[in-house]
Order: sequence, then structure tokens, then C-alpha cells
Amino acid sequence: MKAWKKVPLYIKIFILMLLGAIVGYIVGPDIAAVAFLGNIYIALLKMLVVPLVFFSLVCGVTQLADPKEFGKLGGSIMVYYLTTTLFAAAAGVVLALIVSPGADAEGILGMTEEVTYTEYSLGNTILSWIPQNIVSSMANMDMIPVIVFAILFGLCLVMIGDKKKPIVDFFDAGNEAMLKMTGMVMEIAPYGIFFLTANMVGTIGTKMLIVGAKFVLADYCGLLLMLVVVYPLLLKLVGKLSPLQFYKNASPAMIMAAGTTSSNATLPVSMSCAGENMGINEKLYGFSLPLGATVNMDGFSVALGIISVTALQLYGVDLTPAIILKAVFMGLVLSIGAPGVKGTAVVMSAVLFQALGLPMGMLPLIGAIWPVVDIGHTCTNVTSDIVGAAVVGSKLGLMDKDVFYAKNKKA
Repeated sequence: MKAWKKVPLYIKIFILMLLGAIVGYIVGPDIAAVAFLGNIYIALLKMLVVPLVFFSLVCGVTQLADPKEFGKLGGSIMVYYLTTTLFAAAAGVVLALIVSPGADAEGILGMTEEVTYTEYSLGNTILSWIPQNIVSSMANMDMIPVIVFAILFGLCLVMIGDKKKPIVDFFDAGNEAMLKMTGMVMEIAPYGIFFLTANMVGTIGTKMLIVGAKFVLADYCGLLLMLVVVYPLLLKLVGKLSPLQFYKNASPAMIMAAGTTSSNATLPVSMSCAGENMGINEKLYGFSLPLGATVNMDGFSVALGIISVTALQLYGVDLTPAIILKAVFMGLVLSIGAPGVKGTAVVMSAVLFQALGLPMGMLPLIGAIWPVVDIGHTCTNVTSDIVGAAVVGSKLGLMDKDVFYAKNKKA
């Protein structure tokens, strides 16, 4: 047992997912008798959704750059983060529509009548995002109005200056408590995934393996699009920098990110690359890189777009413009508001499904494939952070280009 406790969470999930698939395949449909054990885990995830998102977003917004303090620097970084994150979410949705991971598997997780959309109206869609009664929205787990209210509330706290301190302290403590609770729930995630996977394989069969393979394909296509097309274009056209030289300079951080699958663990290497290899001013990268490790998650945003489309296809929901727009918006907001703890993918996917009005039946698949795709996600997240610092540094004259173009001894 002591050895098992030392095993990383994602490896535990992967091992028990495999065991669950084997048990489900052997037992067959009778495995449904223990499905309630997996449903307990789902219920715990649902319990976390509203308070976790609310506290996390309010805290995240109140920690963002104060325009009076950071001015053009902070504003430029935030515009970059929001732009690339929105593009990543949209790219995930588009690629999922092209690859169609859930095609030919419609209804294998059941059907849902919960998602119904009338003729598309942008005005009505946006109006539905505004909370008329925030308490009612929370009680009904109507997540987009809750997210909008949390963002607005956080912005208003920033605007009232020093008076915000008692409330910010309360939300900081609440956020810490929710992260602790999330960690506790994630400790049982491998066992919940075991029963969910066993039930899925026993009652549905192995058809989900094809869905998973298509998901991974679409995911890595999205990540490559960001790494090979989007970032080089931003570096070349906006930053007036050589993309090839950038990747040489950033390679130590990218390798570290892929190896650790942790943006925070990679942060010291990212800061070293930004300062020593690229000549970016410390007052820029010292602010932007820690912030980016928290709020700038392009790789995760790509995945959220793909998860949205895949789940909607699996449940046989018509992909109307309204629901596609909603999926892109959720990819933007959830990637920014995601807590920096292991198991974030499963928790945020639960939030996403709640917002889209879908059941949680796809969670075992997400838990199973996440170790495979998270390598690329973290590498993309970290690369995006450094690209942002380089582009903004070049634009604002906060970069020594002689250092940037010098031979990189660390690459």
C-alpha cells in the first residue's frame, strides 16, 4: 500500500482504467450492478462544480494585472492570452467537427433530451448568459451565468481598491478550501474511473476505443496547428522575430514541460529561457510567465473544444450554431479558470458537460486518454506563455534582440 500511495495520480488512473476495462469486458452487462459506485464519484464531482468555478474565477480575476499599475504591459499580455485561448478553443471545435470522434457512435452513451435549441439567435444566446437571478443559476447549475457573474464580481472588486481586501481574503480562503476539497475528491478518482470504465465497457463494448483514438488525433492536430502555424505567425508578423530562433531558445522549457506535464514545475526553466536565451526584460517575464502558467492554457482550450463536440456527437445532439458558440465560449472561460491541480481535466469536463446540459458518461474516456494528450497540452501551454512574453517584449522594446539572436548555448 505504501508503494501504491507513491504512484502519481495519472498513473493510478491509467492502471485502474485498464483494469476496469478488463473487468467490464469479462463480466459483461452484469457489471451494471456496481455502476452506482462510479456514480458516487460523479456525484462528488457535481458537488464541486459551482463553488469551485465561482471561487476560482473570482480569485483569478482579482489577481490579474491592475491597469493602473501595469498599464500597457499588462493589457498587451492579457489581449494576447485571450486571443490565443479563444483561437485554440475554436480550433478544437473545428478540428473535432472535421475528425468527428463521435461519428458512427451516436447514442452509445444514451440519448439526452436536455439540450434543445430553437432557431439560432446571437442576441438570445448572449442574453441567456446574463444571470437574472444568480442564486437560481447556482441552484440549477446553469454554469455560464455563474461564470459571467463571477468575472464581473471579480472585476468590480479590482475597481474598488483597498476596500476589497476583506472580501478578497474571504475568496482566497474559499478558493484554497475548494482546491483542498478537489484534491480529496481526486484521490478517489482512480477508483471512480475504474467502476465507470468497467460499466462502460461491460454495457457498451470496445467501440469507445475508436472514439478515443480519433479524439487523440484531433487533439494533436490542434496542438500542432498552434505550435507550427499560429505561434510562428504571431512571432513573425507581430513580434518581427524569427520563429526558428525562438524555438531554439525556448526548447529547454518545451522539453521540461513535456517531461513534467506541469506548467508550474517548468516555470523556473521558462523564466531562464525568457531572460537568458531571449533577452526579455525581467519586469515583463517576471509578471507574464507566472500569470500565464495560471490563466493561459491553449492546449487545454483545444481539448475542451474537442471534448464538447465529441460528447455532443456521442449523445446525438444536433450541432447548431448556438451550441457551437457556447462550446467555444466555455473553452475560453474554463481554460482560464481551471485550477492548477492534477485531475483538472476531469473536473473541468464535468463543468463543461453541466453547462452543455449533458450527462457525465464521457468522463471515463477523458480520464483514460488524458495522460497521452497532456504531454502535448503542457508543452503548448508553456510555449504560448513564452511566445506572449517575446511578442509583447519585442513590440514594447522590452527585449534585447542581440541576446535573442545570439547562439543559444542551452539548446
